[in-house]
Amino acid sequence: MTTVVAVDQNRVGTPARRYVVADVFASTPLLGNPVAVFLDSEGLSGERMQQIAREMNLSETTFVLPPEKGGYARVRIFTPVNELPFAGHPLLGTAIALADADPVDEMALETREAIIPFAFNRSADGVLSATMVQPVPQWQPYDLLDTLLLGVDVREPTLPVEVYRNGPRHVFVGVEDIAALGRIQPDLRVLATLPDVAVNCFAGSGYHWRSRMFSPAYGVAEDAATGSAAGPLAVHLARHGLIEFGRQIEIMQGVEMGRPSRMLATAFADVDSLGRERIKRVEVAGSAVVVARGSLYV
Repeated sequence: MTTVVAVDQNRVGTPARRYVVADVFASTPLLGNPVAVFLDSEGLSGERMQQIAREMNLSETTFVLPPEKGGYARVRIFTPVNELPFAGHPLLGTAIALADADPVDEMALETREAIIPFAFNRSADGVLSATMVQPVPQWQPYDLLDTLLLGVDVREPTLPVEVYRNGPRHVFVGVEDIAALGRIQPDLRVLATLPDVAVNCFAGSGYHWRSRMFSPAYGVAEDAATGSAAGPLAVHLARHGLIEFGRQIEIMQGVEMGRPSRMLATAFADVDSLGRERIKRVEVAGSAVVVARGSLYV
C-alpha cells in the first residue's frame, strides 16, 4: 500500500485570509442562512472577492475592510455571481461575527448603499441578536408581471405586485395561504429572464408571515433568509393595510428548504397634514451563531 502525502505549495508565502461562517436568523447551528465573513480583506481586489464568493458557494460572502466614513468597518457583499450594494442576512451575520470577538453594544457598517447601524442584545447563554436600521426602500408597480406570475405559477396575487429597492430589488407576490406558498415550484428558467430582481412570495396574517425567495438573477435558486426583503415586506403589508405601522412582524423563511429562519421586521411612518404616510424608518432584527472558523490561502 502506497501512502500519498499532499504538499500544500499554495501556503508558502501566501496570506492566510481568516473567515468565519455564521448561520443567520437562527440561534441554533445548521439552521438559518449561512454567510462566510472574511475578516482580513485588505489587498483583495473586487475580482478576487468575486472568485472567493464563487469558491465559498453560499448565497452571500462578505469582506471586512477598514472604514472610510467613520463606521466600525466597511463591508463588501458578493453573491456567487455579482456584488450587492446592500443585503440583510450577510450584513447581520457580519455584524454578529464582529461583535462576537468585540463585545460592543452597537456598531455602524459602511456599505455601498448606506451606513447601516446595528444594536446588539446578548443573552445569558451567549447567543447574540442584532437590530439593523435598513435603508428606506423606494417602490413602484412591477412591469414584467405576466412573466413573473408565470415563473411562480400564481394566477391571482392577493395584493398589488410591486418592486422595492433598498439596494437590491425585491418584487413581492402575495399568495392565498401558507399551504399554497409551500406548493410553489418556481420555473427558474423563466425567473432568470427577469433582470436584476429577487422574487419574494409570501402568505400569512396578522403579525405572523411566511416567505420564499427565488433569485436566479442573483445566482440563488432559493434563499433560506432574505433580510433585505424583510423590511420592504413590512412596508408593503403596512402600506396595503394588512398590518399597522410601528408593529413588529415575524417572518419565517427557509422552512421548505429545511433551514427555518426567523426574521423580525418593523416599518415606521409619519403622517403629514393631508393624512399621507411617509416611511421614516425600517428595522430588521434576528439572531446568528458562528458555526465555523478557518483560513483561505489566497
